[in-house]
Amino acid sequence: MIRLVIADDHPIVRAGLLALFALEPDIEVVAEASTAYDAVRAAALENPDVVLIDLQFGARGTPTGADATRRIRALDAAPYVLVLTNYDSDADILGAVEAGASGYLLKDAPPHELIAAVRAAAAGESALAPVIASRLLTRMRAPQASLSQREMEVLELVAAGRSNAEVSTLLFVSETTVKSHLAHIFSKLDVSSRTAAVSAARERGILR
Repeated sequence: MIRLVIADDHPIVRAGLLALFALEPDIEVVAEASTAYDAVRAAALENPDVVLIDLQFGARGTPTGADATRRIRALDAAPYVLVLTNYDSDADILGAVEAGASGYLLKDAPPHELIAAVRAAAAGESALAPVIASRLLTRMRAPQASLSQREMEVLELVAAGRSNAEVSTLLFVSETTVKSHLAHIFSKLDVSSRTAAVSAARERGILR
């Protein structure tokens, strides 16, 4: 029996997944989680084989699915993690895989594909949706600028229209540090302004 934890902040999504997996005799949902914190707690307490998790939970600034994935995979006897999300930017995909996710599917995947992915993940196999696998291969064949997690956080806030002072406050760093991160971002993206950096990052799939 595959022990599964479902982690998503939308009750309707969780209900739909519960109904789907209730039809599978070899899969048992042992816990639900509506936050990244709860996902990590359930993974530690329920001894699941697989944690099925979304990437974004609630408001900006709260732990993400990638954060939870990293913590779950660091547990003793860690379960495998399968991402099920609406987000398909290169940054999201790479962030999840680098955090330790065994698979990555989009929420428009057909039910049979999701069920097969859970079984594959439980068996220790990779479970990437075809479109995701294709994106990763393309990325590997044509490497693009790689931003650090902190640089991504700065760029996301800039894209949201935040000033350097606001970014400084939100990330608990000095404005000098923010400017340093921006300089590195400009260099990596070969641009010379905040607007150009956001535009270039979106064109390359680095930023949603």
